[in-house]
Amino acid sequence: MKPVETSFLEAIKNIHDGATIMVGGFGLVGIPENLILALVESGVKDLTVISNNCGVDEWGLGLLLKNKQIKKMIGSYVGENKEFERQVLSGELEVELTPQGTLAERIRAGGAGIPAFYTPAGVGTPLAEGREIRNFNGKDYMLERGMTADFSLVRAMKADKMGNLIYNKTARNFSPMIAAAGKVTIAEVEELYEIGELDPDFIHTPSIYVQKLIVGKQQKKIERLTVTK
Repeated sequence: MKPVETSFLEAIKNIHDGATIMVGGFGLVGIPENLILALVESGVKDLTVISNNCGVDEWGLGLLLKNKQIKKMIGSYVGENKEFERQVLSGELEVELTPQGTLAERIRAGGAGIPAFYTPAGVGTPLAEGREIRNFNGKDYMLERGMTADFSLVRAMKADKMGNLIYNKTARNFSPMIAAAGKVTIAEVEELYEIGELDPDFIHTPSIYVQKLIVGKQQKKIERLTVTK
């Protein structure tokens, strides 16, 4: 059985200044809301954050950004955050933009112990400047490196007390890979089950990748609300 924390601040207490963290979710879908809020409260700084995007101005990773706790952001989409734009243009934030599929594969490779791979994405663009290029079967490919993190933060819809995780729909896009790529993975879960209550055929992240669990209630905000008249 994995430790089930009762305090979000206690769950993230070992995340130190200068740490590299991966954060699951897609947009605001599936983000570990309460773990992020705990990081904001802790005041930990100089973080390198690896995530698909950086939240919005007033929610998700955008709160860490607003609080000047992120030193470097590695992601693929940043279009929902005005503070992100301001910090980049002012030189306060270092950014590494990566094509979304390449980002996913870099994280997956890191979790699988693969140090690097070749991809055609980015060849012939500024992303390829200074990179190793090799030709396979008449086509150029660019070297990309796998990524790991000191800590991975994910949110699951369901978990059992061993740490087996099930994500909900789009929340599954990055979270399984991120959970595998962290030296320490902390899972914020909506529903916690006894061992044996979850069908093994539906497990997305096996328990071996998870070090801590904590149960929390989420607000589940969305970036843009669209409704019919």
